[in-house]
Amino acid sequence: MTLRLSVRHRFPGFSLDVDVTAPKGVTVLFGPSGSGKTTLINAVAGLLRPDAGRIAAGDWVLLDTEARRCLPPHRRRIGYVFQEGRLFPHMTVRRNLLYGRWFAPRDAEPESVERVVEMLGIGHLLSRRPGALSGGEKQRVAIGRALLAAPRLILADEPLAALDEARKAEILPYFERLRDAVSAPILYVSHSSAEVARLATTVIALRDGRVAAVGPPAQVLGDAGAVGAREVASLLTARVVAHHDDGLSELAAAGGALFLPRVAGPPGASIRVRIAASDVILARAAPTGLSALNILRGVIDEVREGQGPGALVALALGGSERLTARVTRRAVAALGLEPGQTCHAILKSVAVAPADVGRGGVCEEADPPAPSAPPFPLGSARGSSRSAG
Repeated sequence: MTLRLSVRHRFPGFSLDVDVTAPKGVTVLFGPSGSGKTTLINAVAGLLRPDAGRIAAGDWVLLDTEARRCLPPHRRRIGYVFQEGRLFPHMTVRRNLLYGRWFAPRDAEPESVERVVEMLGIGHLLSRRPGALSGGEKQRVAIGRALLAAPRLILADEPLAALDEARKAEILPYFERLRDAVSAPILYVSHSSAEVARLATTVIALRDGRVAAVGPPAQVLGDAGAVGAREVASLLTARVVAHHDDGLSELAAAGGALFLPRVAGPPGASIRVRIAASDVILARAAPTGLSALNILRGVIDEVREGQGPGALVALALGGSERLTARVTRRAVAALGLEPGQTCHAILKSVAVAPADVGRGGVCEEADPPAPSAPPFPLGSARGSSRSAG
């Protein structure tokens, strides 16, 4: 089910102008504070009536200003997951879940309570009250309540922002399950590129009320114009080969083997791996005698030097996989890096945090939207450019 977001609205000193269509799965609104994420999600929820626009989830039209159609919030069939669980403290988990059923239309196909409980792993919590739950457990219950309302669209407004790193690590796998198991589109707001890498099917990067980039997460996270040169990262798809006794998992990726601290998933499972460009070292020849275990071989696709001391080098690893390294202009000159050269990317196993590794999902099968920029939009499609900083 596609998600159409066409919204124009003006406040004093700020205007929002967005017109994008995203495929099924998780669409992440990503950008700095003040970029328009809250305005857009409020328009989708019906808390803001924009000056003009059309918002639809498949054939379910929430807003069409030309047709003078604007559904009130309570008729929009939206399941909302807030930053905090917002559970009823006097109710048990079971009753909080069943409360969501009150909002399911009579003609909607009911979601199975047992299936939701199993998917979210909350069967042992059903008799507890919210005061006895951790932050991650509360969020899982809040997700279940939203699902049981039979929504046609799910909104998640920075649902992990109030959690510490341990609780985030606990709940991220459940959002991955949600992405892969639920047919309703999910609109997810986040400031975290790690969350984007793990969860997104499509990313809408907003800046100053405009779409800076839209497309699959690998494309947008590699776009320095959308995320900033310091935040550029690559998103690789790998397959679990084996789990070794020394605590490392071996993955098969384009360009070579990856050894990472133990990842979740049996041999054969598809894994997403986010690699920050600043964690990658480049070598012209295959290095030896290193403590780093990960050496991926590729061909330089593009070199982009900025106005400062930094440069971005994109390697084609095979197929559609790309790996970007952030190095200095001096290193580019010293190594004589140019497009078309074979190059080796070096990555320490411990440089990849657990939050940067997630399971593959619908994003690998979904048809991506028409890109708003090239896959590595730092200049020409191939070759070196010196126009970005």
